[in-house]
Amino acid sequence: MAVRAVRGAVQLERDEAGHMEEQVGALLTAVLERNGLTADDLISIWFTATPDLHSDFPAASARKLGIVDVPLICAQELDIAGAMPRVVRILAHIESDRPRADICHVYLGAAAALRKDIAQ
Repeated sequence: MAVRAVRGAVQLERDEAGHMEEQVGALLTAVLERNGLTADDLISIWFTATPDLHSDFPAASARKLGIVDVPLICAQELDIAGAMPRVVRILAHIESDRPRADICHVYLGAAAALRKDIAQ
């Protein structure tokens, strides 16, 4: 079994804890489903949030989904002029037999514009 990395992002409409929980939960669920994964396949997840998000920790959404025994960490994204606002990004490390080229990175909604090079 190989260690692989999966990327993803979602743009929030507003900075509210319930909305963050819903949107980050949808992102994590899509990453798991599109890659045929379960929580047991997760090694760790890094979350970043743009500096305009203050309502909650994105990792709290993972815990509410039942991802409770996986190391999670949150960090602030760089504050770059002109960058897309209200974005949560993830970098999940997984165990998978899939070749690297078959890993499905997930960019939901407006965040798809961040990676136009990846077919969604």
